[in-house]
Amino acid sequence: MGNTPLQDVRRQLGYSAEAVITMLIARAERIGEQVATRASLKTKLSRWENGHEPVSGAGYQRLFRDIYGRTNDELGFPAENQDDEAAELRARLAAARTVDATTVEIFRRQVDHARHVDRRFGGISLLDQLRGQISQVEYLLQHGTRRRLREDLAAVLTEASTLAGWESLDRNAINQAWGHYERAKAAAREAGSASLLAHATAEQAFVLIDLGEIGMALEQLEEARDLADDEATPILRSWLAAAHGEGHAAAGNLDQALIAFDDASGLLPSDPVDLALPFIFLGDSHLDRWRGNALARLGNPDAIAQLTIALDRLPAEFIRARVGMLVDLAYAYAAADEREAARSHARDARSLGSQIRSDRHLRRLSQLTYRER
Repeated sequence: MGNTPLQDVRRQLGYSAEAVITMLIARAERIGEQVATRASLKTKLSRWENGHEPVSGAGYQRLFRDIYGRTNDELGFPAENQDDEAAELRARLAAARTVDATTVEIFRRQVDHARHVDRRFGGISLLDQLRGQISQVEYLLQHGTRRRLREDLAAVLTEASTLAGWESLDRNAINQAWGHYERAKAAAREAGSASLLAHATAEQAFVLIDLGEIGMALEQLEEARDLADDEATPILRSWLAAAHGEGHAAAGNLDQALIAFDDASGLLPSDPVDLALPFIFLGDSHLDRWRGNALARLGNPDAIAQLTIALDRLPAEFIRARVGMLVDLAYAYAAADEREAARSHARDARSLGSQIRSDRHLRRLSQLTYRER
């Protein structure tokens, strides 16, 4: 028999048969559906795609709809009975009705735990797990009807998505990072939080910086600061000013970058901790290292002293931040033509960056090596 719509859709999406089997199993586990073994699914998928037998059972058809995002008609399945569709929607709505304040707090703690793991180990051990959590929260949000709980779930989804976006960027998964930030912004709007929207908008600008779209990044960073004007706390305004400073540094605008970092220092409260914004870290040496990063980008000789002092004060748990500072120091020493110091810091950064698989920093190191030849 010839190609089936099921096979055509898989090829259009660019999925291998093995990838589809993995997705089927993962999705089945997530929703509590029983499926055959991997070996049996390999045979079944071949027979289904070649038209040798129909996709049996509503369970498998639903799994294909979920992983492909297509309708029964597009997949070549028979039309679903409206009563079955209604029963499925009722089941989803019933699951969403079980969400209460305690459930939201559990999700929030899971995100906070993920944030702590990310600091120490990077995204290599966490990103897939975080994607699963995002899917779960998004599922409940889509089927929840109580406004207050929808807002609370949306706030959690924003935090989880911005963290996943940052981790994806660290792994050089640029498209994935952009998608996570788009979801974060949409969720922030659902939550009715200008502060969360401003933070997600500013973080997404770093994707543009990595793409070399500096002008677009600066526009987005300015937009983020405008979004936060009415309700943002001093610590968020300080963070946004520093982010704007990094954007100007990427553009080569020394004076504007220094002004932005001066603004950030002036806005930073004496106690730079906001329990409502647990994802912002500007205490200890964090703002100083950010300024040092900007100076290193600009080839400014003050970067070496700024970064050296900040590195000594960096809390031990911020491993990825340490990698970034070592890379910045390698660049700063290279700009000062102190090649041995540059190589020493680059070696340390490469060793630590390889442990946590920080592809973004490792890519910067490869560019530094090229420049030194």
